[in-house]
Amino acid sequence: MLEKIIILDFGSQYTQLIARRVRELNVYCEIHPFNKIPEITSNVKGIILSGSPYSVRQEDAPQVDLKKFDNYPVLAVCYGAQYIAQQSGGEVQASSTREYGRAHLNYVAESNKLFKNIALDSQVWMSHGDTITKVPEHFELIASTDSVTVAAYQVKGTDTYAIQFHPEVTHSTDGKQLLENFLVDICGCKQEWTPDAFVETTITALQKQLGDDKVVLALSGGVDSSVAAILLHKAIGKNLHCIFVDNGLLRKDEYAAVLEQYKHLGLNIKGVDAKDRFLSQLAGLTDPELKRKAIGRVFIEVFDDEAHQVQDVKWLAQGTIYPDIIESVSVKGPSATIKSHHNVGGLPDFMKLKVVEPLNTLFKDEVRRVGKSLGLEHFIIGRHPFPGPGLAIRILGEVTPEKVAILQEADAIYINNLKEAGLYDKVWQAGAIFLPVQSVGVMGDERTYENAIALRAVESVDGMTADWCHLPYNVLAKISNEIINKVKGINRVVYDISSKPPATIEWE
Repeated sequence: MLEKIIILDFGSQYTQLIARRVRELNVYCEIHPFNKIPEITSNVKGIILSGSPYSVRQEDAPQVDLKKFDNYPVLAVCYGAQYIAQQSGGEVQASSTREYGRAHLNYVAESNKLFKNIALDSQVWMSHGDTITKVPEHFELIASTDSVTVAAYQVKGTDTYAIQFHPEVTHSTDGKQLLENFLVDICGCKQEWTPDAFVETTITALQKQLGDDKVVLALSGGVDSSVAAILLHKAIGKNLHCIFVDNGLLRKDEYAAVLEQYKHLGLNIKGVDAKDRFLSQLAGLTDPELKRKAIGRVFIEVFDDEAHQVQDVKWLAQGTIYPDIIESVSVKGPSATIKSHHNVGGLPDFMKLKVVEPLNTLFKDEVRRVGKSLGLEHFIIGRHPFPGPGLAIRILGEVTPEKVAILQEADAIYINNLKEAGLYDKVWQAGAIFLPVQSVGVMGDERTYENAIALRAVESVDGMTADWCHLPYNVLAKISNEIINKVKGINRVVYDISSKPPATIEWE
């Protein structure tokens, strides 16, 4: 049975980053809300308690029964450290000043397992408004900084450790070493969670789960659905039926290109031209959520029509990945809906299909590593994420065939220039946005009053947070010049320099 670490989420913005760091050390882990603790089975090697936006001094602060973890190694981070200290008879008080940012360890218990190979003066990242002012007698102080006496402690005679800083952020220079010390030396993890191991175990699990049943998969050409398709193909062969729907909202020439790309992979794939069906349902809609829901509804109708042409199909496969699952659950009830997700949310009853999601334990970068392990070519693995609703949410306001055509041309110029400049693979996601504004311009001797295009390019690892890309000015100038000169209806190009958060990657 696969060994794993359980991460209890108290609502910290860094919880997913903890999971990513654990995975990078080839140890499988799962995130669960603190109030939905799963059964702790024999393959659980340890527990990590996350930070939290709450103070342990608040009446409604997250609570958890620590006795459940008595027989397991525990690493408590920030809020988790304060919670254990408080529950054990220690004292936690509001700091006179919020402790946020870089600090350095001025005391380290060098013989302690958690701090093996971590030197004095190591930089750590603090982010807390409370501080532990007193710990019980059975707690051993194992690290301090100039301003935080209790930067880390161990409960004597146990494998329970706690740290006030965040080892998961890159600002904590020895954070990876600390996590590895906990996972390997304290929890005894074997570090066997690798892409090759995932492929082997997943194919075996799919064969057992699906047997001789037929499966339909909506293939988009993106990395998630591509990797899901290859895994399923290796597991069930000809019983996988892939359907690629042209919703009229794809990038320029993408429909033909994707069908061509998959010919040599041996996938049983069928292309469906449904452009008119989608665009007619979008007519008159301006609200982003209404557009998303209209696209989702029509897609299900089209997909259901095609799925019924496959006799005795029993399963729908989806390329859902782990952040999709995490974002649909919060530590205190349903999370706020920022955008409807095109994978998570279930199927209408009339489809009568069971769902299989072979990638729902992976982060995006892990999906790419699994794709590489499967032998997928770089142009598939390295393809930028593209939203399920396509260009409909990159056209602000009503979607029309004319706007789609304009945006396709502008977007093609943008992406081709990034590739020619050797920048495409350095960007996480890029795309052009059609803005619902017109402005005055001059072309030749004539006054124009035409549309504007915004260019978006971000750097990220998994899309959960993102920073805008500092593209070279000469490249941006070339892109702007080509779009304005070659795309009729556009006389202005702007560049989006917003990061996520507070902005999202897509505009709608």
